[in-house]
This record gives sequence, C-alpha cells and structure tokens, in this order.
Amino acid sequence: MRVSIVIPVYNEAEGISALSDLLQPALALLADSTEVIFVDDGSSDDSAAQLARLVESDGRLQLVRLRRNYGQTAAMMAGMQQASGDVIVPMDADGQNDPTDIPRLLAKLDEGFDVVSGWRREREDKALTRRLPSVIANWLISHLLGVPLHDYGCTLKAYRREVIEDVRLYGEMHRFIPIFAFWEGARVTEIVVGHHARKFGKSKYGLGRVVRVLLDLLTLVFIDRALDRPMQFFGKIGFWMLVAATSVFGWALVLKLGYGVSLIQTPLPLLATSLGLFGILFLLLGILAEIMTRTYFESRGKAPYKIKAVVTSAASPSPKAERARW
Repeated sequence: MRVSIVIPVYNEAEGISALSDLLQPALALLADSTEVIFVDDGSSDDSAAQLARLVESDGRLQLVRLRRNYGQTAAMMAGMQQASGDVIVPMDADGQNDPTDIPRLLAKLDEGFDVVSGWRREREDKALTRRLPSVIANWLISHLLGVPLHDYGCTLKAYRREVIEDVRLYGEMHRFIPIFAFWEGARVTEIVVGHHARKFGKSKYGLGRVVRVLLDLLTLVFIDRALDRPMQFFGKIGFWMLVAATSVFGWALVLKLGYGVSLIQTPLPLLATSLGLFGILFLLLGILAEIMTRTYFESRGKAPYKIKAVVTSAASPSPKAERARW
C-alpha cells in the first residue's frame, strides 16, 4: 500500500527543520514507497527555499509551489491531485500533528474503513478562542450532517484514494472531506491522535475562520438535503407559504363577512399577499434549481449513485459484454 503524505505550508520557515525531524521517525515506520508532498501556498518567507533543500536531499520528498496564497483548502487539493498513493494522509506543517500516528491510521484502514479521522482529545490550544469554538462547531456538524466525529478540524486523517478522487474542494471545505466521502458510501471512523503545542511561527487560525466554517456548513446542509431534489426542498417551502396565504386571506374574509371588519382595517390581506408572492417565488426557484441540477449531472456525465461492486457467477456472461451487444 503506497502512502502519500500531503503537507500544505504557508510561512512556516521557522519550523521547517523541526517538521523534517518529526517526519523522519514516521517515515522509518512506513514503506519505502511512501512519498511526502509539500505544497508551498505562496509563502512570503523562506519556506519554499528551505523545502527545496529538503527535497534535494531526500528522494521521497516533493515540493509543489503555488503561484500565490490560495488558502489551505486549495493547497491541500493541489497536493492530493499530485499524490500517487493508494492512501492519502494530509497533515499540518506547524508541528502540532504527530506523524508517528500515521501507522495507527493505516492500521485502522486495514480493518475495513475508508476514512480514518484524527481526534485531538488532549489539545494544546487556547480554551476560549480555539477549543470551545471547535467543540461547538464539531457538535453542529455531527448532528446536522449525520457523521459523528469529535474533531473535524484535525488535518491528520487517512483516506483511501478511491473515495475522494472525485471530491472537489472550495472555500474552507477541506475539513468536510469525511462528509463528502461518507456521501460516496465510505466507512468513516476516528482514533485519538497526539497533539503538540505550536513552537514556531504564528497560528493562521482565528475566530474569523469559525464564521467561514459555519457558512460552509450551511452550504453542506443544503447539498445534503436538496442537491439532487431541489424542487422538493424549495417546493415544500413554497407550498406551505401558499397554504398559509390562503388561510390568512380566508380568515380576513370571515372577519369581513361575519363581523363586518373592512379589509383595509386589518393587515391580513397584505400578509396574505406577501405570503402568496413568496410562495410562488419559492416554487419558481425550485423549478430553476431543478433545471440547473439536471444540467449539472448530465453535462458531467455524472450518475447520482456510485457502484461499489458487481457480483456475478462464473457462468454468467460479462455485464460489459452484454452491454456491447447493444
């Protein structure tokens, strides 16, 4: 099993040497075919030069340099696309992940899992600005998307290549790769991994990233519940708005005919009109989204399912041969 370790790097010049020292014991435990791919995400310090020197001294290392700073998600995707391994293991460059946990991740894959996520149970981070927002975000993600993991933010994970090769990442979506893999039918689990305090450089994380993660979470909730059936999502909202509009207008008529209350003396007609217009708007939005979804699947030749395996008896003709007759 060939393993590719992908490490996005951005302005980590102070810690490159220490990172190399951390990697060596892990590489000694892994097969000789293991590769390490550093992705320099447009660093403005000496990171790229130091990484280039490391690559020259060790044939297992590679360096991918991006033209500018695109962000961690884009850098990770660039490294994954460059990787040639059957298993892809991303990790941070700040020295907080422990590479010696990688053999344990791989051992868990051997038990039949497709994704193994690291769980930093004993985090060496600030409680208020890092750990508390992380706990809240992980709880929300697990309950809204149905994949219970304690630590989506831990970069150290192991993926079988086949379950993520069709994944395309945008925004801050790298932390949600286990979700995308789960949607493709992958078996996902987690193990406790080590976590070290940052010794060099400055953290790139902050409370602002929490907001971006929450916005990405809203996007994923919509994708999960409505991407392949948008009319059902928007149509239900529009339908119940129209029902509410009809009910409100009916009540306004009851007040007028039964109690002599003029329609201009109550806001109910205006409320009914607003609900009716919004209901029609959501129905039209559902139709438009349905057309766009069909165009998306058909233009990419993408089926809304994935086949894990086809089992036939030895005496049966090959399914491909049968299709060829047509």
